[in-house]
Amino acid sequence: MNDHRPAPAEAASASPAVSSSARRSAEKAAEEAAEVRRFWGRLGLPGLIDVHTHFMPERVLNKVWEYFDARGPLTGGLAWPISYRQREAERAAVLRRFGVRAFTAMLYPHKPGMARWLNDWAAGFARRTPDCLHTATLFPEPGVETYVREAIEAGARVFKAHVQVGAYDPADELLRPAWGVLAEARVPVVIHCGSGPAPGKHTGPGPIARVLARHPRLRLIVAHLGMPEYEDFLGLAERYREIRLDTTMAFTDFTEALAPFPRLALPRLATLGDRVLLGSDFPNIPYPYLHQLRALERLDLGEEWLRAVCHDNAAELFGPA
Repeated sequence: MNDHRPAPAEAASASPAVSSSARRSAEKAAEEAAEVRRFWGRLGLPGLIDVHTHFMPERVLNKVWEYFDARGPLTGGLAWPISYRQREAERAAVLRRFGVRAFTAMLYPHKPGMARWLNDWAAGFARRTPDCLHTATLFPEPGVETYVREAIEAGARVFKAHVQVGAYDPADELLRPAWGVLAEARVPVVIHCGSGPAPGKHTGPGPIARVLARHPRLRLIVAHLGMPEYEDFLGLAERYREIRLDTTMAFTDFTEALAPFPRLALPRLATLGDRVLLGSDFPNIPYPYLHQLRALERLDLGEEWLRAVCHDNAAELFGPA
């Protein structure tokens, strides 16, 4: 008769405390997924489209998480626990369980010579992840026009620009031809250009206004609704038809404590309802994904507005998910 006695590691993994904790975690995850699906189901949607989610090479993402853990200057020194600190495949699976039909791989360089390498990685990620909108990025450097054009020809459907992290002027002359290529190709660019959670030398509406004066047909999606310069970026969206805004972290308890959205500006946001897109910052958020959706719902701007923001506007911009 076999007398199998578990090794210490096996015994630890089989302990009631560990298995109970894992079970509670799984139950909590399943409950959140069910609630997210109920949210969009009540709206009569086929799911969600999230234009602001982060996938990047694992070692790069780990560095990003380390920066949040250390409360680096660009986080405003805030405590910022990562709610979905999982490996790549599991993060994608979480979004699918939520019913996110299309998402992005927002990635960004912080120095020259990095963007092309990130774009190569993102092209591979898009090939193995068909529900991800093929994402690319750029940086003000010689050759930027060439690799932007190459990324578009390879199938990139959205770009990411991060003025705060990259610490560059979006109106830099080096970027001028690249913006022209993107405007001509009508490829949207999700751009972090607001001064939250911490200002940078080139954040705020001024530099973006200079870019738009040169490229009025450029499809910019202003991340975080332009936090904290919300009203200035609403003004740019009212002036330029191709400007859109994403909801990333906006109206959540976390952001409202830091940079509250002015309630008198809500009617302007409602009027721009056909150009507001759902964004979340998943996985780098310090609260459950569901909270972003409920934060939008409690604005009480109506189901038609929610349907447009959570799915229809992005579906129109990128095509059916």
